[in-house]
Amino acid sequence: MKKPLLSTGLRWLWLSALVFVLDIGSKLWFMNHLALYELIPVTSFFNLTYVQNPGAAFSFLAEHSGWQRWFFAAIALLVTGALSVWMYRTPASHKLANGAYALIIGGALGNLFDRLVHGFVVDFLDFYWGSYHWPAFNLADVAICVGAALVVLEGFLAPADDSASSGKSDQVR
Repeated sequence: MKKPLLSTGLRWLWLSALVFVLDIGSKLWFMNHLALYELIPVTSFFNLTYVQNPGAAFSFLAEHSGWQRWFFAAIALLVTGALSVWMYRTPASHKLANGAYALIIGGALGNLFDRLVHGFVVDFLDFYWGSYHWPAFNLADVAICVGAALVVLEGFLAPADDSASSGKSDQVR
């Protein structure tokens, strides 16, 4: 029997759409207003910048010939598909889990858009301490990391199943 979509976690896809729009909008702003590698100092430990990253986090695989673009695009599509199925199977009332999945989907789609349209991901947030710079990142990366942290948190907060909490065990006979 089909479930009404609004009773499932898919109801939370509005959050994915919000992350996607904010991410793409911010990236377009930096592409249109800053030169490549230009820095705008904000604090003694944070700059805004415009960087093109053909790889993944920490520029992983950035030095390769271009195949990684399609590899990371495929991963983003697989993750989005898997999380969408989980959201469909999860009641909408499970706010933490669905919110986490929605953040990850929005971030994955934001970076996927960049890879498909530009051939690289636009990064613009640059934190540093002294001469050490953390690799630049973007709002999609923030959403993915926050979503992943919430998935871990949800794992700790999720109630134990009935058999474990009642002291009964499922023994194989």
